[in-house]
Amino acid sequence: MNTTMTKRRFLQSIGAAAGAGAVYRTMEALGLAGIGAAHAATPAPDLPADSGRGKRIAILGAGISGMTAAWELSKAGYHCTILEATGRAGGRSFTARGGDVLEETDSRQRVEFGGGDHLYANMGPARIPYHHRTILGYCKEFGIELEVFTNDNRAALFHNRDRFDGKPVPGRRVMTDTRGYIAELLAKAVNANALDSELSGEDKERVLAMLRRYGGLNPDHLYKGSNRGGYRGERINAGLEAGDVNDPLDFSELLKSDFWQYKLHYSQFLNSNPTLMQPVGGMDAIAGAFAKRVGSMIRYGSVVTEIRKTPDGARIVYRNTRTDAAEAIDADFAICTIPATVLKDVPNDFSPETRAALASVKFVPAVKIAFQARRRFWEEDHAIYGGISWTDQDITQVWYPANGYHRSKGVILGAYIWDDESCMRFAKRSPPERLQAARAEGERVHPGYAAELESGVSRAWAKVPFQKGGWPEFDDGVPEALTGPDGAIHICGDQITALPGWQEGAALAAHAVVNAIAERVAKR
Repeated sequence: MNTTMTKRRFLQSIGAAAGAGAVYRTMEALGLAGIGAAHAATPAPDLPADSGRGKRIAILGAGISGMTAAWELSKAGYHCTILEATGRAGGRSFTARGGDVLEETDSRQRVEFGGGDHLYANMGPARIPYHHRTILGYCKEFGIELEVFTNDNRAALFHNRDRFDGKPVPGRRVMTDTRGYIAELLAKAVNANALDSELSGEDKERVLAMLRRYGGLNPDHLYKGSNRGGYRGERINAGLEAGDVNDPLDFSELLKSDFWQYKLHYSQFLNSNPTLMQPVGGMDAIAGAFAKRVGSMIRYGSVVTEIRKTPDGARIVYRNTRTDAAEAIDADFAICTIPATVLKDVPNDFSPETRAALASVKFVPAVKIAFQARRRFWEEDHAIYGGISWTDQDITQVWYPANGYHRSKGVILGAYIWDDESCMRFAKRSPPERLQAARAEGERVHPGYAAELESGVSRAWAKVPFQKGGWPEFDDGVPEALTGPDGAIHICGDQITALPGWQEGAALAAHAVVNAIAERVAKR
């Protein structure tokens, strides 16, 4: 077996062990780092004025994708009608505020948050990566004010019930010590001449210097702890006196924990890279801005009951929930953003390939639970300002609000769950039972947690009418049958993109369908 290690393989091994940051610093040390060109923004459709005059479009669903399509098509003169089953726009983009009512298939919850403009919870999309240029472009176009969303916070906690005596550990310690141990191991490999055939003498010295700085190693290239992880007695900074640096966490305990599996490098995933953004006042500002522009096109309370092809396009039959009457519209084209979990059960005459593709799509039964706290204990007691704590319990994550700093109260996300089994355990509970279970699990992350909480609300997306899931999950990519038209009907939404669950995917899908329809119209 070939055991030689090229520079590329050396960098890959560092990446697997310590993340992208370590790779970049190693590249700098070897003189290999360069500056890449920024990705260009994806342009919105630029259809000729009046190019769609006289053409009728039926859009099924007033989520981000449906409203994006309506906005772009209407600017070119297309006559768009949006059929929305519920009484609100936004689809899975939903921000819960005091007085709202959340309906599921077997329950109703009234949100009891206070009236402060910072007291809300994004129960669907909650962050926008810096490279989601399409959604950010609409925010700029519509004048939506943005603020930074803190995704990664070294003051937040890592909790594993079977490690470190079941006590949560600050992220600064976990990350600092893991980096230090990895740097020490790599330094030992370099000093043991294990890489002599791959690294020149000058390269070795550069790598060793990089590892000393990157990992906080001592002059002997050993990791004995670092002030980057804070000081003993839960002191974070040095203050008037430097104090004693924390002893390193036990390396064996770190390896036996689940931290390293993906939680440690969570911020290295492309869609979790800083900087992330959020609209000031709630994510529904984006849906609201679209609805302001296309609201006259939306027919609320319109539940689609049939989707049919016609010689001239498509016919959509729907039930008007206000009159309980069956109605229909004929259109030259239909854009269907209804989630596949719902769409597969709507009577239709799709092709066998489309039907099979819809039936194959699985949606993640995601669950979110939010609590209003009587005081911002995460800031006052732990100096946590935004970010995410992790636990191996069902609740998975605890999110701290990246808004309303130092105000008297706050809304904390007490659970964000996407593992199927954990989701279903929570979904089958009644809303009060979910809150009780989330409080109990949160207590292990923050002792005294339950006593700090005033009210709560949950969202089990698998039980939300007309949604039946949080986002699509593909084993082998998007089924090909969903990416092109079936007659005059186009499937749309994040469910046909490589960005499922993201508003960017929803908007990009709309752009693709808008351009496809415009091309077909131009050829007629």
